[in-house]
Amino acid sequence: MQFDSVAQVFALMEGNFDPVAAEGLDVVFQFNIDGEGGGQWHAAIQDQACRVATGVHAAPSLSLALSAEHWLKIVNGEMAAMPAYMTGKLKATGNIMLAAKLGKLFRMKL
Repeated sequence: MQFDSVAQVFALMEGNFDPVAAEGLDVVFQFNIDGEGGGQWHAAIQDQACRVATGVHAAPSLSLALSAEHWLKIVNGEMAAMPAYMTGKLKATGNIMLAAKLGKLFRMKL
């Protein structure tokens, strides 16, 4: 699937969530997307369920910050997240080890 907007990615996240991969997790991913079409969303994962909402969560486990352009490149498979992080295009705060789980939790290229 090719994503055309940041909002489209977050609208489809819950439907692309893999509850089996979330066994034992109780985490919140905060996404701070800058630029045109950006915004703030968070995905709360608990009891093998996922709830995606707009806005800033009070206590995220991991916060990711990047531009809308780079976010779309990552989810469309045009850019890998690790090189984006290593080159400063993606910033992570909190438990950065959780970032490795994103690709398994969602049947999308995260």
